[in-house]
Formats: sequence, structure tokens, C-alpha cells
Amino acid sequence: MTEDASRMGLATWDLGITCGNDTSVQVDRGEPKQRKARQSTTAMVRVWNDQGLVGITSTNDLSTPGLRAALASAQQASAFGDAQSPPRLSPQARDPLTPLHQPRQPTLPMQMLLERLLDAERQVLNGHQAISTVPYNGLAQAQRERLYINSAGALRHQSTTSATLWLYPRAEEAGRKPRGAGAVRLAAGVDDLDLEGCIAEATERTISHLDYAPIDTGVYTVCFSPEAFLNLLWAFGSMVNAQAVLDGISLSRRSSLGSQVASPLLTVTDDARHPGHVAAPEFDGEGTPTRRLLLIEGGRLRHFLHSEGTARAFADGSMATGHANLGAKVTLGPQWLDVEGQRGDSSLSCETSSGVVLIDSLSALHAGVKASQGSFSLPFDGWLLSGGERRSIEAATVAGDIRSTLQHVVACEGDPQCTPSGRSPHVWVEGLTITGEA
Repeated sequence: MTEDASRMGLATWDLGITCGNDTSVQVDRGEPKQRKARQSTTAMVRVWNDQGLVGITSTNDLSTPGLRAALASAQQASAFGDAQSPPRLSPQARDPLTPLHQPRQPTLPMQMLLERLLDAERQVLNGHQAISTVPYNGLAQAQRERLYINSAGALRHQSTTSATLWLYPRAEEAGRKPRGAGAVRLAAGVDDLDLEGCIAEATERTISHLDYAPIDTGVYTVCFSPEAFLNLLWAFGSMVNAQAVLDGISLSRRSSLGSQVASPLLTVTDDARHPGHVAAPEFDGEGTPTRRLLLIEGGRLRHFLHSEGTARAFADGSMATGHANLGAKVTLGPQWLDVEGQRGDSSLSCETSSGVVLIDSLSALHAGVKASQGSFSLPFDGWLLSGGERRSIEAATVAGDIRSTLQHVVACEGDPQCTPSGRSPHVWVEGLTITGEA
């Protein structure tokens, strides 16, 4: 690569490669439904021409001729590069990495995956007479190899494994609407998955929604489950995205740093290297090391997510934070959100409160969120609490503004729980509009 670039007169370049092996199975009422095995390879090549403009191309051919052709293609594309704010190599791409303890787990034969998933489905179907199918299910395992090198001498390599189990049963009783819920488990390998916990959670959550009733439209105090609250934060990730700030599509501005954007009870960190983050990355697409980054502390906005380019554009001493993804344009996104909260109003409790809506999961996040405006209107599954008793809500949506929602957090209950997208306690918010089915 170095020799080919030199022959082409390219002094500055970088290369990011991701290789994967994925195996997954699905079943349907005791029979195999789908078996998949896939190998994937993607290489992103960037080159800088004499004017400092960047060209980028992708290829899945990692042979010497394939990479040489990618260099040539990127060189041609550089003539049309962004002249306003071209990226540069990350100055942190050669910083020492603190290795993560991620022993690779062995992959299992597909037949063994199938047998384990069939047994899990059987246990769910036997969990309640109303559960007739588990229409959405799967057991998957993956191996990943990541490599980053550049012309300045950076060399990064990481190898990880992961496994995922998901079970979403469907239950139906005579004269009643079908109901469903589910559970997901992640681990470094299939043998490490909490199969029994996933089976029990999927079954219990589905059964809990059988006895449903409509809810009156009104303004309620709402308790978000860890998964639901994290999904809401992810939907409004542009609030802490420096590129979105520069592009004018974020609710935040450069001057927002230090301002009170949430209740003092709330602290949010992006922690790519948390032990609960399966297959956690050691570096991002630009080769910048990942790290724990404080986003909101006691309700105050402390940091934005930065790439090399946004950190330079801010010109305030900001540094790349390890959240960049290479593509036609460098993009930014959270890695793994860690929510910590103070208890707040101790009278609020899932065990004793009444007239409170407990939201289990949110739907239609792609359609019901207007991130640049801050508004959301989302269907949800959940319960109406009455003295600790839960009654499933037939059909309803929750609506509000994310800025007001974060400011009106009144309690954080229980120890933070790990989910696929992060960690959070139950978060209580007052003054949200719930619209019941007409």
C-alpha cells in the first residue's frame, strides 16, 4: 500500500478495513425457518491530493491489485473533494491504545445454534396457553476484524466476537387483540448468552400485556424503562453531535456547552469501553482511541461528540473523541450511552405509585421523531400503574419535546440496567401527553 501510494505521488492516505463472519438461524413452531452464513469485507480508502482535497472510495477486494485500483479511484475522486472543510488525518491515530480484555469466544456449528433456538422457542410456547407463536426470533453469532492504517505510521487492529438472542412471542385470547413483547440478550459468545433469562423475560412481558384496557387521553407522570429511555436519547443524538451543530440541524449550538439542558438529577456519559458493551471498539473509523466521554453532568451539557474535522472547526481546544465513522462523509454517532441518575422524588415507585404510565418500549422511532425540532410522538407498549398493580395499555402514544422531557426528570429509580444500546435506571418524567386510542 505504501509503495503503491508513493508511486502515485500520494503523500497522505489512510485505509480502514472491516471483515466479518456472521451465522444466524430462525425457527417457526418447532421447524427451521432460516439459516444464514455470510462473509463480508469492506475497505474504505482516502487519499489527499496536492491541494489538500480528499477523495474516498470503497472496495471489497483486499488483494494488492484491488487496493491499488482503490487508491487510483480515490485519487481521481479527490479532484472533486470538499474544498470548504476537508478532513485531515486524526492526530490521535498514533496515540497508545489501552487494550480491552475481550477474549475471542469460539463459534458454534449452525446445527447447534438451531438446536438451542428450537429449545428456547419450545420453552416460550409452553410458557402460557395464549402464546401460539414466536414470530420474531433468532440466534446469531459474529466475528469481526478491524484494521486502520495511515501514511503517518498509524496501525490499529482489533478482533472481536459477539452473539445475540432475540425472542418476541405473540399471544392471543378469544375475542381479544393479539399482544406481543420480547427480550434480547447479547454476549461475547453463544455459550455466554443468558438463554434462561431471555426466555423468562420474553414470556413474562408478553403475558403481562394480555389483560389490557384503554387509557384516557391526558397529561401523566411517565416512568421510562431503561430500554425506552435510552432509545429516546439515541433518537435525539444530534443534540451532542458536533457535526449536526456545525450543519445547523441540532438543537444545540456551540454556545450550549455548560448550559442546563436537563434536570440536575441526570448525568449521561458515552462509554464505548464499558464492560457491558459487547464487542466494544478500541478505536473509531479515523483511528482515534475510544474513551469514556461525559456528555451531560448534573443536567449541564459538557461535551460534544467530535471527529478530527469538527474538533478543528470548533477551534476551542476540542479533540476528536473516538466517535467518527468513515464514509462518503465522516459522520458521528454515540457508541454506548451510560445514564446515571440521582433518586429525586422518593415517593415515586413502580411498586406503589398510582395513575402513572410505565413505558416498556417505544415504536416508530424513525417516523415519530423530529430530531432538529425536538418533538416526538411515539406509539408505546406499557402499563398504567395503580398501587403497584399493572394494567396493560391497549394502544397509545406518548408525545412531548425532548428539551422539556429532560428538564422534567423528577426521579431515577433502581440500579442502572444494561441493554444492547447502553445502561440506565428507570427514569421518571412529569408532564408528558398520553393519547389513548379513540
